[in-house]
Parts: sequence; C-alpha cells; structure tokens
Amino acid sequence: MDLDDFRERAAGEHFLVVVSTARSDGSIQSSVVNAGVMDHPVHGTPIVALVAAGGSVKLANLRARPWMTVTVRAGWRWTTVEGAGEIAGPDDPLTGVTGEHADRVPTLLREVFRAAGGSHDDWVEYDATMARERRAAVLVTPSRIYGV
Repeated sequence: MDLDDFRERAAGEHFLVVVSTARSDGSIQSSVVNAGVMDHPVHGTPIVALVAAGGSVKLANLRARPWMTVTVRAGWRWTTVEGAGEIAGPDDPLTGVTGEHADRVPTLLREVFRAAGGSHDDWVEYDATMARERRAAVLVTPSRIYGV
C-alpha cells in the first residue's frame, strides 16, 4: 500500500474520506471530509491534505494531540494513512507557510482543495469564505499506510 493507492481510491469516491482524531479522554472523534494527496508545501514529501473549519473539533484535537488517521473506501477495498498532523492557518502558524515567510495560507488552501478534487468559479469568493471561517490546511505526513 502507498499514497498512490490512497489517491486512486479517493478519486473514485469524490475524495470523501473518514478522518479520526483522539479526544482528551482517549476516545475517537471521526468525521467525513474531502482530502487529497499532494506534496508538503515546505519539504515536498507526499502527504494527505484536507481543509478544516477554524472552530472544528478535529483541529482542537490535533492541536492537543497531533496524530490522525485518514481512511478512504472504494467498494470492498480501502486504504488507511496514519501520521502526524500539522495545521497551517490563521490560528496555527506553520514555519515556511506563515509567519516570517510570505503568508501562503490562501494559496495553500486552494492547492489542498484542488488535490481533493475541487474546483471553483470564483477564487476571490473562495478565499474570502476560507478567511471568514478561519479555515486551515491539515497536512498528514504518513508514518503507516495499510489496507486491502
């Protein structure tokens, strides 16, 4: 299994995946989101990426426990990626994306959206919505990939 398997299955399912993070009590919080495969914006390693709303539970969980699992299913086949999650957004600076470097968050959010199969007719409107909702990019560097 590798990220090519994940990308292929995600594309066949409209890039819908299940993302799981750990709550403070150790239980698991899961949600369905769109995610895709792209290169990490700083070090270029292939990753799984998604966009999350600023006030979402998944971001709060990741801030406290930066580990997540992402699973995609296509028919009876599935691929799971486990790894460290990084956040890059208005409330979560990421060296090389925000801070001392030029603020790349709007561009990064577009890149993640495209990697997850998205397109938009009005990128100015898209950028404004992302800023208003304090959306952030979540970048998952795989440490384990498995499935059938």
